Amino acid sequence: MNTPLRITAFAAGLAAAFGLALGVGHATGNGGPSPKPAMAGHAGHTEESGGGAAEHLPGGLQVSERGYTLSVENPFVTAGSPTDLRFRILGSDGKPVTAYQPQHEKDLHLIVAPRDLSTFQHLHPTLAADGTWSAPTAVPAAGEYRVFADFTPAGAAEGLTLGADLHAAGDLRPAPLPQTGRTVTVDGYTVTLGGDLTPGRSGGLTLSVSKDGKPVTDLQPYLGAYGHLVALRAGDLAYLHVHPDTTTPGPEIGFTTTAPSTGSYRLFLDFKHQDTVRTAAFTLTTDGTTAPAAPATTPAAPAAEHTGEAGGHQH
Repeated sequence: MNTPLRITAFAAGLAAAFGLALGVGHATGNGGPSPKPAMAGHAGHTEESGGGAAEHLPGGLQVSERGYTLSVENPFVTAGSPTDLRFRILGSDGKPVTAYQPQHEKDLHLIVAPRDLSTFQHLHPTLAADGTWSAPTAVPAAGEYRVFADFTPAGAAEGLTLGADLHAAGDLRPAPLPQTGRTVTVDGYTVTLGGDLTPGRSGGLTLSVSKDGKPVTDLQPYLGAYGHLVALRAGDLAYLHVHPDTTTPGPEIGFTTTAPSTGSYRLFLDFKHQDTVRTAAFTLTTDGTTAPAAPATTPAAPAAEHTGEAGGHQH
């Protein structure tokens, strides 16, 4: 899921499989051919039925699942300082997994988001021969973060999303959930959200992209689709997987997803145009309303942050 609602959602990594449980943050140191439709949150995940019991917990809520464990080498970082985020996926035998099935053109998608959901990073780490993944990054502010690894091991019947905590030391300034309306702007592009999230029921979301008052009809494929959506549930950062439906290059990008519960969600849409990946972020509640409107401009990340296999792109 420019992260990756498989919003992997992206997830979100931001598809009804969400994940994450964190404590309150603190800072004590501790144009090409049309791509085939693919899950923006990556294929093979079991979706929630919603409302009641589900076959699996939402994605990202657990550090271990189905015999696999996400092991972060150093979960303590300093806000604003570059760090090489290193981690491994361990199998049931305790050994690092070294073979994966590509999803959305990558063997593994890494999402990093803070507790307050104010920022979003969708990184593409590199894999060493010993099974260690690494991704150069920097978290922008102090607090508690969640790291989501979205992947499918080689030979596995379905993929999964594991989550682990990341603690960023520094001057902590807690902030409320970012507020948006149905339209946001990023780097001169206007993105409009249509559709709703309904707990326990699959539904459609559409995101329309325009620039200078004109619809953008030549979006470029990104991670195997014309848009990548990740959703995270406010409160526990459950990771929502979203299915992309669109096979044309805009201006409207469609997704199918299911919210696992009532609540507020942050949706992160990655789209590519003129060789640059940008992210539009929305706050949406499950009753079909957005949070109260606020300034709709989302600062664009420098273009350089959208390049490179290891660094991926950051928002």
